[in-house]
Amino acid sequence: RWRKVLYERQPFPDNYVDQRFLEELRKNVRARRYRYGAVVFQSGAVVQQLCSVCVFALSWWHLAAGRLSPLGLFGAALASSLLGYGLFDAVDGGAGRRESGRTRWADLKSTLVFAAFTYGFSPVLKTLTESISTDTIYAMSALMLLGHLIFFDYGANAAIVSSTLSLNMAIFASVCLASRLPRSLHTFVVVTFAMQIFALWPMLQKKLKARTPRCYVGVTVLFALAALAGLATVSSVGAVLFASLLLAISCLCPYCLIRLQLLKDNIHGPWDEAEIKEDLSRFLM
Repeated sequence: RWRKVLYERQPFPDNYVDQRFLEELRKNVRARRYRYGAVVFQSGAVVQQLCSVCVFALSWWHLAAGRLSPLGLFGAALASSLLGYGLFDAVDGGAGRRESGRTRWADLKSTLVFAAFTYGFSPVLKTLTESISTDTIYAMSALMLLGHLIFFDYGANAAIVSSTLSLNMAIFASVCLASRLPRSLHTFVVVTFAMQIFALWPMLQKKLKARTPRCYVGVTVLFALAALAGLATVSSVGAVLFASLLLAISCLCPYCLIRLQLLKDNIHGPWDEAEIKEDLSRFLM
């Protein structure tokens, strides 16, 4: 009788198998089953980040066109930051702050140091790219913002995820765009606003998503509507296309993922590579 071993000589060819070989066949053993509502909820991170880039680009556009004053944008961003700062502590009752040991005085000092440093170097940032053509600046900024969206941490455990690289690309794009504004004050406001929307805003998103999912959904919807309303002031066609993109990401793509799950057919059986489940760390001592 044929045995599935290699250390014995048997009267069968090397590629021989009997009828019992497929008895151990298993399909989709480790396949993950998704629910449509859960996938739609997780897509909110992508929607919010797209809206963040849209809001930043719109703010820069109105500053460059003279429709928005830098002090007005700075005041609105400061008020939003204070509101978000209070909400960040209120969501978990300050438990995260107590665990990290970070005080409000330390946060205030860090904010003042960053603001003073950025304001002092804003004339340098304003003239940093004078030798580069405007078309090149726009192209680099677009590529950096695209890279920011690609490498952003949406919660997936993948090698391409890099929060540091994503943030650096967004700040680099903001510096490039800020250098094309008329005054150093504009540059200071744009860079600080970029830090708020690309660094601080995602932190609040993650806290809301983990602690209060309903509030997170409401904030996502309101933020998307605000971005669409702002985009409509510049281009109605662009607003329609952007709305279609958001709907496709939040509704159509999850549906396609659920449908594609039905076609998954991964097989497992005795032909798989052996998995060593025993702890072998004692041999490394």
